[in-house]
Amino acid sequence: MEIREVYVIGAGTMGSGIAQVAAIAGYHTTVMDIIPEQLDKAKATIRRSVEKLLSKGQLTEEQAKRVDGIRYEKEMKSIGFADLVIEAVVEDFAAKQEIFRKADGLCQDQALLASNTSSISITKIAAATHRPEKVIGMHFMNPVPLMRLVEVIRGLLTSDDTLQTILDVCRRMGKEPIEASDSPGFISNRILCPMINEAIFALQEGVGTREAIDAVMKLGMNHPIGPLALADLIGLDVVLAVMEILQRDLGEDKYRPAYLLRKMVAAGELGRKTGRGFYEYAS
Repeated sequence: MEIREVYVIGAGTMGSGIAQVAAIAGYHTTVMDIIPEQLDKAKATIRRSVEKLLSKGQLTEEQAKRVDGIRYEKEMKSIGFADLVIEAVVEDFAAKQEIFRKADGLCQDQALLASNTSSISITKIAAATHRPEKVIGMHFMNPVPLMRLVEVIRGLLTSDDTLQTILDVCRRMGKEPIEASDSPGFISNRILCPMINEAIFALQEGVGTREAIDAVMKLGMNHPIGPLALADLIGLDVVLAVMEILQRDLGEDKYRPAYLLRKMVAAGELGRKTGRGFYEYAS
């Protein structure tokens, strides 16, 4: 199937990044969010990102101009024209299930539906539609314009044609698609989030300060960013959601979220997006 029209649902950090790389790749791109302010923020974020990449010589003038054609919608008005819908909303199964059910009823029959979920079963999401063979996972990494990886996840009924089409889309976006099984957390978060959770346990138990924990992993393990700073970048609410899914679906206590993580999420200290997490950030 040839993909021309890409429709992104969710204009947050991930959705705006996905819309940016889709537009730069030459796809006619629409981004939809029910919150008007979020659309305004996404538009400004995309513009700043493109200007920065352009100044560094990482984009051509022609590529940069393509983002001017991104359409912004408060309702799913033009989703019926989409060849590929990419959902990028909160990591909550009920929310994603409802979006896929609605998109399935509004999209043309041949349209593919993809989720940017970082941990939820693609098979479960696909079950909300009448086209499970056309549902797939496209797990982009944050920040989307800079990170090359896209984790591609087949559901139980995802077709070979759907998989091949999405692999081609990823490569056209300049990404490196890596296939992962439809298992909780897939490859990336099955490994990453338990490591972050263990770092939070270490902080909670006084094994080291936040600076010491991050410095050890950067200087001793050659990580580009410490696990606590990375948690702030990802969003502590996202880390907690992933850990809860791992613990529930795999049934092992080793995935139990740290109490400090639960407490910080309850307090609304979610990291960079709220200005405060394990570290403080200027607004």
